Formats: sequence, structure tokens, C-alpha cells
Amino acid sequence: MGTTMTTFRELHEQSAPLVLPNAWDLGFALAFADAGFAAVGTTSFGVAASAGLPDGDGSSRTATLALAAEMCRLPVHVTADIEDGYSDDPGAVAGLVAELAGQGLAGVNLEDSAAGRLVDPAVVAAKVAAIRLRSPAMFVNARVDNFWFGEQASVEEVLQRARTYADAGADGIFVPGLVQPDDIRRIAAGTPLPLNVLAHPTLSVVELGALGVRRVSSGSLPYRAAVDAAVNAVQALQGGSPLPAATAYADMQARLVAFRRHRAG
Repeated sequence: MGTTMTTFRELHEQSAPLVLPNAWDLGFALAFADAGFAAVGTTSFGVAASAGLPDGDGSSRTATLALAAEMCRLPVHVTADIEDGYSDDPGAVAGLVAELAGQGLAGVNLEDSAAGRLVDPAVVAAKVAAIRLRSPAMFVNARVDNFWFGEQASVEEVLQRARTYADAGADGIFVPGLVQPDDIRRIAAGTPLPLNVLAHPTLSVVELGALGVRRVSSGSLPYRAAVDAAVNAVQALQGGSPLPAATAYADMQARLVAFRRHRAG
């Protein structure tokens, strides 16, 4: 973490939800930091897809860990999407997170699914407890995937898992795929931990906050939007349409040079 004064935990306790952009390379992380966001996360989908790999099978492990280490040099809080911790062994997961904590990482997302299926919540709880023991300051955001994969997709089942992870020492609950306002409200009210959701297709951040959400992640949205924007820009060039506005080369180059100098120093 850099010089941000408000702690990462405190960002989940403010009047408005924390908006968390998710980066897939250092250039985008720099851009998000330069835009004024207090915290930046990684996106496993973006990291994997940018290497031509599918998401969710641990294929982005090496790239994600390298990216997180570089991002920790930025003057923002950094949280990493480490899928299921890349291991079934709680000790191994805790060791990995401890290494990241030593580099300045503020938080991790830990999924309760593998290969597109929910896993035994006791397995995830053991990982959370092991992380808490090794890295007590780490913000552990336990991801509950019931709605994401359409398995045991009910408020009651989500809350049962959320309570298990809270008892194990989790700091936040992330429920991707949660889109119905009443479900959001009930889950936010039913857990003592800050509720994190993905950017909503129809509800604004303000509206999500009114439902009890404390953190809104962009997820892979910026990556997918950037891919579309890149294709559209070249199609405009080919078709003779007006070209889209873009940050000047010199400005982006200066940002990269400044970061390199800071890293070297």
C-alpha cells in the first residue's frame, strides 16, 4: 500500500459504498490510481483473458501474484482476486497470503467454488481461519458463489455460508450474481460483514448503498469494455468514422516513466 490515509477497512465503513475498479495489468492499475480511486483490485478473468486463457482454473496464478506485487507500489490500497487460494491446503493458502501481506497487499478475495461448483463451506472456513491467524491485518473478502453458478441459489443458503465465513474470521462477504434488490437488502441485513456485489446492470452505486451494499466491484467489466472499445476504435479508423478521444501518448508515457522512477527509488 502507498500513502493513502484512510485504511482499507475504513473504506467499507463510509457513508457511500467503496467503488473498486479491477485491473488486469499495471498500465490499467496506474490509470485507475491516477483517476483518484482509493483502492484497486485485480480481476482473475481479465488477467487470464489477456493471456488467452480461460478463467477460474488457477491459470492466472503466476500473473496475478506478479501483478499484485507491482500494484502494491502504487499509492492506493490493493486487493487481489486469488480465486480459491490456488490450493486445498489452508496452510498453503495462508502462506501465500502472508507473502502478499509482506509486499503490502491490503486484501484478498477467496472463492467458495472450484471448477464451477460450490465446495464444502468448512473447507473455505478453514482457509479463512488460517489466513486470519497468519495475517491478522489482511482484509479477507469471502466470496459466496451460490448465485454466480446457480447452485443452492437462495438468500437463506447464502446467509448460512456467510455466517460460517464470518465465524471463521472473514472481514467481508462478496456475492457475485446478486441482482434482485430484495435479495440484496436481505443479505446485507442478514450478515454483520460488509456486503460486496458486482456492478449492477440497473441499480446505481447510490441505490446499492441504500440497500445496504458497502462495496461495488467493477469485476471484469472494464476489461470487457476495453476490448470492445479497442475493436470499435479500429473499425472507426477502417470505416472513416470520427476516431474516439483518448489520453495522449505523452501523458501515458509520463505516467509510466514516473512509476518506473518511483519503483527504482
